[in-house]
Amino acid sequence: MGIGDWARASNPQSPIPDPHSRYLIRRKGIPSMSVTAIVGAQWGDEGKGRIIDYLAQQADLVIRFQGGDNAGHTVINQYGKHALHLIPSGIFNPATCNIIGTGCVVNPQSLLAEMATLEAAGVVLDNLWISARAQMVLPYHRQLDVLEEAARGKDPIGTTKRGIGPAYADKAARSGLRIGDLLQPVWLEGRLDNALVTVNRKLEILGGEPVDGQALYGLLMEYRDKLGDRIVDTVPMTKAALQAGQAILLEGQLGVMRDLDWGIYPYVTSSNPTAAFAPSGAGLPARAVDRVIGVVKAYSTAVGDGPFPVELHDADGAKLRAIGLEFGATTGRPRRCGWFDGVAIRYAAWLNGMTGLAITKLDVLDTFETLKICTGYRLPDGSVITDSMPDTPVLNEVTPIYEEWPGWMESTENCHSWGDLPAAARAYIQRLAELADVKIEYVSVGAERDQMFGV
Repeated sequence: MGIGDWARASNPQSPIPDPHSRYLIRRKGIPSMSVTAIVGAQWGDEGKGRIIDYLAQQADLVIRFQGGDNAGHTVINQYGKHALHLIPSGIFNPATCNIIGTGCVVNPQSLLAEMATLEAAGVVLDNLWISARAQMVLPYHRQLDVLEEAARGKDPIGTTKRGIGPAYADKAARSGLRIGDLLQPVWLEGRLDNALVTVNRKLEILGGEPVDGQALYGLLMEYRDKLGDRIVDTVPMTKAALQAGQAILLEGQLGVMRDLDWGIYPYVTSSNPTAAFAPSGAGLPARAVDRVIGVVKAYSTAVGDGPFPVELHDADGAKLRAIGLEFGATTGRPRRCGWFDGVAIRYAAWLNGMTGLAITKLDVLDTFETLKICTGYRLPDGSVITDSMPDTPVLNEVTPIYEEWPGWMESTENCHSWGDLPAAARAYIQRLAELADVKIEYVSVGAERDQMFGV
């Protein structure tokens, strides 16, 4: 089946991509089956969006493979500064096809607002598609999220209250509604009626207002009118791109320390941001991924509750936050800041099978006379952990072990190559790579696209 056939079969409303269009032309110099997963190697907020934006200039397809609008990827380029919550960060390249994948949970209202903001900035959205199999985040999910977090009392998870957890819970319970259901009104109405039986019982218990099913169905039909032509079966698209040897980027949200299974549970997201899930969430076979780039800041940050061993509560932590503008792209919450965590990066590199690292925000460290790197955790009994990540109860009790490194005390913002960096900065970065046992592939010394370079 050709591209025109699958588009027509999966969604008659959708414009039919030309099989010889910009979306399917193999670029010169791109190796066959070039599939790169871009994943967060810390607690999230590592700067994945700017890495994707940079690499998307030579990519054919960018797929967001998990998460919802509970975290943002900030991108600064010729269109201005944008915090992308659902739309893949390759959207700024008109020659790149962008897919919101099956592993995502999509709030149609948030997506439409994000699209409007981009269009107002002059960004063309003709290359944006949504997997019909992606789950929807509905208004009642947000209501449940707020009520459930409040019910946790003095032990909150630190959720963004965007409805992500309840939406993924409904997915696992098989009571969720998928965005492709919008194209099947009769099916949708029955699914919604069944879902609201349980939803309204939960809301009653938690003290919330019941959902008016008829009003919500009307809202969903509005979403259908506005998004219907973008909702497609994306598997033929990903299959065609892979078989044509196109450059494919898989974009993850958050980082390994917020992974549902491998993160600081229960202070985690409700999906899997690790590379192992990337092909599943994107609609590709597992063997397709041949490159995994882990994105890390040159220091550490985290938003939300849970153990964060390297957190600084002193002047250095405040300085990192102020210089790095460390506030959540989605919530605006101040980020918790700390020195680079070598234990976390070893853990992330192993779980993700990283082939390379991208170091972001190196310039934030330009005015620090002394830097510290955590190389291990000391347990209360005096023993030391260096090569594994303890589970949450133990992680709450550890003390970080630091080594000190001299700062470079000069600006790196105008550096455009490895050789341009101060010697002390190169030594610091090489130490990070040594701890991860992964080579450095990219370094970022500022927010602009041209402030990043390959190593």
